[in-house]
Amino acid sequence: MRYRVVFEQDEDGMFVVTCPALPGCVSQGRTRTEAHANIREAITGYLRSLRKHGEAVPPGIEEDVVEIAAG
Repeated sequence: MRYRVVFEQDEDGMFVVTCPALPGCVSQGRTRTEAHANIREAITGYLRSLRKHGEAVPPGIEEDVVEIAAG
């Protein structure tokens, strides 16, 4: 499954990352790479908890890239 995540750098330089499809699923890291790894772990745990409690798992996203000629 794929979920969109949003990275923002806070005033201390930390990368804070959220997953809009999963309310309250937030993580952070000192680097973008660390934040990415941490949000993957957070999403995995979030989905595991939903399944454990018999709650619906939000669908992942499907995206396509559309290329057009410049000009």
